[in-house]
Amino acid sequence: MDMNLDGRLICIFGGGGFVGRYIAQALLERGARLRIAERNIKNAMHIKPLGNLGQTQFVSADVTKPDSVARAVRDCDAVINLVGVLKGDFVRVHVDGARNVAEAAAAAGCRSLLHLSAIGADSASPSLYGRSKGDGEKAVLQAFADAIILRPSIIFGREDQFINRFAAMIAMLPVVPVIGSTTKFQPIFVGDVADAAAEALSHPELYAGQTFELGGPEIISMGDINRRIANMTGRDRSFVDVPDFAAKMMASLLGPLPGAPITADQYKMLQKDNIVAPGARGLDAFGVAPTPLAAVASGWMEKYTAHGRFGARAKA
Repeated sequence: MDMNLDGRLICIFGGGGFVGRYIAQALLERGARLRIAERNIKNAMHIKPLGNLGQTQFVSADVTKPDSVARAVRDCDAVINLVGVLKGDFVRVHVDGARNVAEAAAAAGCRSLLHLSAIGADSASPSLYGRSKGDGEKAVLQAFADAIILRPSIIFGREDQFINRFAAMIAMLPVVPVIGSTTKFQPIFVGDVADAAAEALSHPELYAGQTFELGGPEIISMGDINRRIANMTGRDRSFVDVPDFAAKMMASLLGPLPGAPITADQYKMLQKDNIVAPGARGLDAFGVAPTPLAAVASGWMEKYTAHGRFGARAKA
């Protein structure tokens, strides 16, 4: 294993989240020292057992508050920004927050900065989310020209809010409505994203100032994702594709309400496939082989089968 990070101090904003825990583990295994920056450090304490005694520090920080960001990155060799939201004030978090982290990293003399964006990041995007991600990338590169930007497709893993969300719905409903059934995704395993991030920071001179789009080995539609989940969990379900006009109306009328199945901005995002662009550099640039969903999902999908892990086996 590459130990180029041995002893280096890396600050991870959002390190206590879903993606953060996997990146933290990958970096700890490579000998890095970590400073996990979270608004509430209690949400990140599960990271502590992943490393050795004294290998992990915790600091309270909010990317929207420049002073707290500056304190968090002090004396760090590298900085990672994983903070993102799916609803709320996108500009405040994805643009202003990203700028605060990049400016602080530059001012502190950090060797490298890794910024997690998303496929679909585009300042001209019709969706506020995609536009804020695109503007955020620009803000990062203006402040820290050598920043490494990773744009993953949908990320899956044991704690994700994508595969698990649909699996729970399929477990409950005999007839499952599917919004955006033909929209294509290229789901990527969270462990692959973590390995790419660790490799990028191990050899930042090879990746500085570049943007990478990360996708898994399969391109699959939203409808097929749902059918595959049903198959993996042994659920015999009927799927109904929600017509586009109905989805648009649903997003417009119900989107502002708590727990809405889809927001107006999410509807706009579903109008475009979420896959790696032709010619874009991807996982192979980091020497990482993409992991298929079927290769790892069985490890956590058992809870969605009819009788849990001790029930009948899901269909092959």
